[in-house]
Amino acid sequence: MPNPAPPSAHQIAQATNTLDQLKHYLRDEPPLTDTLPLLAPLLDENTGVPILLGDILRAVARIVSRQTAIPWTDETRDVISTLRVAAQEITDQHALHWDIERLNARLNHAQQPPEQR
Repeated sequence: MPNPAPPSAHQIAQATNTLDQLKHYLRDEPPLTDTLPLLAPLLDENTGVPILLGDILRAVARIVSRQTAIPWTDETRDVISTLRVAAQEITDQHALHWDIERLNARLNHAQQPPEQR
Protein backbone atom coordinates (compact mmCIF):
# COMPACT_ATOMS: atom_id res chain seq x y z
CA MET A 1 0.00 0.00 0.00
CA PRO A 2 1.53 3.36 -1.00
CA ASN A 3 2.08 6.07 1.54
CA PRO A 4 -0.61 8.74 1.62
CA ALA A 5 0.32 12.17 0.31
CA PRO A 6 1.33 14.53 3.10
CA PRO A 7 -0.74 17.65 3.65
CA SER A 8 0.97 20.82 2.60
CA ALA A 9 2.26 23.37 5.06
CA HIS A 10 -0.47 25.66 3.68
CA GLN A 11 -3.18 23.10 4.55
CA ILE A 12 -1.84 22.77 8.09
CA ALA A 13 -1.77 26.56 8.39
CA GLN A 14 -5.40 26.73 7.21
CA ALA A 15 -6.41 24.22 9.90
CA THR A 16 -4.65 26.15 12.64
CA ASN A 17 -6.08 29.42 11.31
CA THR A 18 -9.57 27.93 11.55
CA LEU A 19 -8.92 26.94 15.17
CA ASP A 20 -7.62 30.44 15.86
CA GLN A 21 -10.79 31.89 14.31
CA LEU A 22 -12.88 29.66 16.57
CA LYS A 23 -10.86 30.79 19.60
CA HIS A 24 -11.55 34.45 18.82
CA TYR A 25 -15.22 33.75 18.14
CA LEU A 26 -15.63 31.98 21.50
CA ARG A 27 -13.90 34.82 23.35
CA ASP A 28 -16.87 37.01 22.41
CA GLU A 29 -19.10 34.58 24.36
CA PRO A 30 -21.66 33.62 21.71
CA PRO A 31 -24.83 31.82 22.80
CA LEU A 32 -24.27 28.30 24.08
CA THR A 33 -26.68 27.01 21.45
CA ASP A 34 -24.28 28.33 18.78
CA THR A 35 -21.19 27.10 20.60
CA LEU A 36 -21.99 23.44 21.22
CA PRO A 37 -22.39 22.47 17.54
CA LEU A 38 -18.93 23.92 16.89
CA LEU A 39 -17.37 21.94 19.72
CA ALA A 40 -18.94 18.60 18.81
CA PRO A 41 -16.69 17.84 15.79
CA LEU A 42 -13.70 19.43 17.49
CA LEU A 43 -14.00 17.07 20.46
CA ASP A 44 -15.43 14.01 18.68
CA GLU A 45 -14.37 10.86 20.52
CA ASN A 46 -12.99 9.23 17.36
CA THR A 47 -11.91 12.02 15.04
CA GLY A 48 -11.60 15.09 17.25
CA VAL A 49 -8.51 17.16 17.89
CA PRO A 50 -7.37 15.28 21.02
CA ILE A 51 -7.38 11.93 19.21
CA LEU A 52 -5.76 13.30 16.06
CA LEU A 53 -3.11 15.31 17.88
CA GLY A 54 -2.30 12.38 20.15
CA ASP A 55 -1.88 10.11 17.13
CA ILE A 56 0.29 12.71 15.40
CA LEU A 57 2.58 13.08 18.41
CA ARG A 58 2.91 9.29 18.77
CA ALA A 59 3.79 9.04 15.08
CA VAL A 60 6.44 11.75 15.46
CA ALA A 61 7.90 9.95 18.49
CA ARG A 62 8.06 6.76 16.42
CA ILE A 63 9.75 8.56 13.52
CA VAL A 64 12.31 10.17 15.81
CA SER A 65 13.01 6.86 17.53
CA ARG A 66 13.52 5.03 14.25
CA GLN A 67 15.40 7.69 12.35
CA THR A 68 17.90 9.06 14.83
CA ALA A 69 21.36 7.71 15.43
CA ILE A 70 21.75 4.97 17.98
CA PRO A 71 22.75 5.12 20.74
CA TRP A 72 20.33 7.93 21.43
CA THR A 73 21.59 11.01 23.16
CA ASP A 74 19.90 12.08 26.38
CA GLU A 75 18.30 14.90 24.41
CA THR A 76 16.82 12.50 21.86
CA ARG A 77 15.54 10.24 24.63
CA ASP A 78 13.95 13.25 26.34
CA VAL A 79 12.25 14.40 23.13
CA ILE A 80 10.81 10.94 22.47
CA SER A 81 9.60 10.65 26.05
CA THR A 82 8.05 14.13 26.04
CA LEU A 83 6.22 13.41 22.78
CA ARG A 84 4.83 10.14 24.13
CA VAL A 85 3.72 11.66 27.43
CA ALA A 86 2.11 14.64 25.67
CA ALA A 87 0.34 12.30 23.24
CA GLN A 88 -1.21 10.36 26.11
CA GLU A 89 -2.21 13.48 28.04
CA ILE A 90 -3.82 15.02 24.97
CA THR A 91 -5.59 11.82 23.97
CA ASP A 92 -7.03 11.54 27.48
CA GLN A 93 -8.92 14.75 26.75
CA HIS A 94 -11.16 12.86 24.30
CA ALA A 95 -13.45 12.40 27.32
CA LEU A 96 -14.52 16.02 26.79
CA HIS A 97 -16.72 14.59 24.04
CA TRP A 98 -19.00 13.13 26.70
CA ASP A 99 -19.14 16.40 28.60
CA ILE A 100 -20.30 18.22 25.47
CA GLU A 101 -22.95 15.54 24.85
CA ARG A 102 -24.25 15.82 28.42
CA LEU A 103 -24.34 19.61 28.20
CA ASN A 104 -26.12 19.43 24.85
CA ALA A 105 -28.72 17.00 26.27
CA ARG A 106 -29.29 19.24 29.29
CA LEU A 107 -29.67 22.31 27.05
CA ASN A 108 -32.13 20.50 24.77
CA HIS A 109 -34.10 19.31 27.80
CA ALA A 110 -34.28 22.83 29.24
CA GLN A 111 -35.56 24.22 25.94
CA GLN A 112 -38.47 21.75 25.73
CA PRO A 113 -41.86 22.89 26.95
CA PRO A 114 -42.68 21.46 30.41
CA GLU A 115 -45.37 19.14 29.00
CA GLN A 116 -42.75 17.43 26.74
CA ARG A 117 -40.19 16.83 29.50
